[in-house]
Amino acid sequence: MAGRTQDALYSEIALDLSWSEADLPQVERTKHVHALHPYLGKFIPQLVDVFLRRHFRPGDVVYDPFVGSGTTLVEANARGVHAIGCDISEFNCLLARVKTTPHSAATVELALRATLERARQTTDEVDLRRCSKWLRRWYAPLALRELVAYRRAAELLDDAVRDVAHVTLSRAARSARRTTHYDLDFPTTPVNSAYWCHKHRRTCTPVGEAEKFLRRYTTDAARRIREFAELRTEARVHVLHADACEVDLPARVDGIITSPPYPGLIDYHEQHRYSYELLGLHDLRGFEIGAAASGTAREALAGYVEAIAAAFANARRFLRPDATVVIVVNDSRSLYPRILDVAGLRLEERLTRHVNRRTGRRAGEFFEDVLVCRTT
Repeated sequence: MAGRTQDALYSEIALDLSWSEADLPQVERTKHVHALHPYLGKFIPQLVDVFLRRHFRPGDVVYDPFVGSGTTLVEANARGVHAIGCDISEFNCLLARVKTTPHSAATVELALRATLERARQTTDEVDLRRCSKWLRRWYAPLALRELVAYRRAAELLDDAVRDVAHVTLSRAARSARRTTHYDLDFPTTPVNSAYWCHKHRRTCTPVGEAEKFLRRYTTDAARRIREFAELRTEARVHVLHADACEVDLPARVDGIITSPPYPGLIDYHEQHRYSYELLGLHDLRGFEIGAAASGTAREALAGYVEAIAAAFANARRFLRPDATVVIVVNDSRSLYPRILDVAGLRLEERLTRHVNRRTGRRAGEFFEDVLVCRTT
């Protein structure tokens, strides 16, 4: 879009899908459980809600083959639409499951606070020699003992509350790493000494403890779960930890709303490496589609096209005839005409939305495509 006049550019943008910061502040984009844990690359819930209202009715079933942090599933439940989500990342499935499982906020808060106290009493018993080299490299000794003690204490909880504890632990672990305050998204090397902090405009030191984060996020998790409980409906939600290219869905679906991974942009397993290390999650990064580690060379892009098309082709087996498929993606390489053709999807409408609310050192603006398709 370079070289276009501002008027010409905005004449092609779907303004009803392009909210300004004033119209849609961050507190609304990260409402209730949507901000239970930071997650790169997720689309905003208001965008999902637009297409749920346009193409689905209460009682329908929506599918997201790249469920990520669970945005589609949460918004679908709030509107009474049944939802199925699939992801190759076990952490993503954990997060989506916690967001969409019915919880008692009071029970969650009491259980998490008890877990904090048990962890505090057993922190000194943790033997760091039993922790992985990666963990010992990225965390100060006290912080790592506190995290491991919390993980052990959480094992006494029932499954659903344990999942909440694991997400709380993961969020604390993200904040407690030996990294700069301004680079929590893509740290590459542990920071072990004082540094000039671009976020605080002063000299800062790396974090040395984790308990303060565990306490902060315990309170925040309970609050967010309580807020979503007021919106929750009886609509069913299924979260499948599987490969979208071959998964069998538990029901027929009425359509898809999804935001697939972009080629060569994010390594989704590495993004949450701390969770995999602390929780012992199954690392299936070799099956990630479009991982940053794969790059964007011709061969990598060809593999991306093949895999994304396979995921949508597999989903077609469970879609009703003439189903709507909404795909939110930045298709700057024009890969999706081929993907849609191979997957058996017909493009009905291509909308462009302006996005200008990036955070941290990635601040800037960009454009997304919303592809509204039908099964052929």
